[in-house]
Amino acid sequence: MSRTTSDSSDAGWMRRVVVVWLGWAAIMLGYQGFVLARFDLVRPDNVLPWTGSWTNADAARRHPYLVSPLMKGHSAWDSEFYISIALNGYEDPAMRAASPKSTPDAEIAGSKRDHPTWVSLNHAFFPGYPFAMGLIARPLAAMGFPPIGAATLAGVIVSLISALFAMLAIADLARREGAPAEEPLRAAFYLVVWPAAAFLAQVYSEALFLAFSFGALAMLKRGAWTIAAALAVGAVFTRATGVLLIIPFGLAWLADGERRSLRYAALAAAPLIAYGVWRLFLGSDFDFVETRYFGRWPFAIGGSIEAWSDALGRLTGGEPLSRAYMLLEFAGAAAWLVTGLVYLRRDRAIALYSLATLAVVMTSGAALGMHRYALASPALFLATAEAGRSAVFDRLWTLVCVLGLGALTLAFSFGFWAG
Repeated sequence: MSRTTSDSSDAGWMRRVVVVWLGWAAIMLGYQGFVLARFDLVRPDNVLPWTGSWTNADAARRHPYLVSPLMKGHSAWDSEFYISIALNGYEDPAMRAASPKSTPDAEIAGSKRDHPTWVSLNHAFFPGYPFAMGLIARPLAAMGFPPIGAATLAGVIVSLISALFAMLAIADLARREGAPAEEPLRAAFYLVVWPAAAFLAQVYSEALFLAFSFGALAMLKRGAWTIAAALAVGAVFTRATGVLLIIPFGLAWLADGERRSLRYAALAAAPLIAYGVWRLFLGSDFDFVETRYFGRWPFAIGGSIEAWSDALGRLTGGEPLSRAYMLLEFAGAAAWLVTGLVYLRRDRAIALYSLATLAVVMTSGAALGMHRYALASPALFLATAEAGRSAVFDRLWTLVCVLGLGALTLAFSFGFWAG
């Protein structure tokens, strides 16, 4: 008779997850060093109409926060904003700022130093991750590391450690009475081989958000409401979709008659309260940059229909480069949707949270990064971990994910678009 998760101690499954994380982290770091030494991709990357100017030969001069030789290949695209905030705060004079006349169709930006009244693009990014980076970067800089290199290394350290806690949390969520003993490890493994798990080893906020949000859900499942609420607050201050944790928190509070007190109501409302605090201090500048420069805002139905129609056109009739990339976008969205629906029968709260994050992202006005944003869906890894009881599914799912992970990690290492 096979063992079940109820037969295995916390120490047992945690130890296995930690060992897999150690191997994964070492392999990811080694792989990125290997591909940078072995390959030299031809620039620019024209996968999307606007990516060429970001990846041409002159791009490095325009983005000085992305050129550190320390942890080379681990910072690209949005990494510069996190490094900038970690080093010099939201009003960093070296960062770009959006003009009051900027629009989604005609973005206008210039140096914050030259335009001090314009809104820094840093305001599009939440403070949790760069704050954590700064805590590590400062002692590294005091040890003699160059500031940008120290911040880059700090970002990778935060991401890798956060990935471990995200793995532990999703594994804990996979532990159910009657489930096979290997299911928690499989859920954690599926998390770090999902193609966009490439971002969990970079200067990006994904890993920290998953550590907070998955951790909050795991603690909620264990009935540790105070810890769950604190982790939910961390999630909100790391990414906007953290506020959607109000769905599983609210459902848990409504389902538990013994906790219908004001104290537990406040704990259940922690994601919403934290979001309100963030809106009070940083929300207006965030809205300005997101809507007037990046062209994203919640429930932008018209803009989203247009964006997805354009994406479908690229998938069916675009250049091979664009078709290949859009296949990844649509596959990521499909996997997100299907696993969320499938998991409704297992855990309504987690499934609804997963589907809510999908709805918010898909209606944000842009059809980009679905496979990356799908990392926020616990149902994606819990449902596939359950399906992975089939040896055939397990091997095929692992193969397709690992190949995608390798491709996206290669692209990101060279600063090419990976979603």
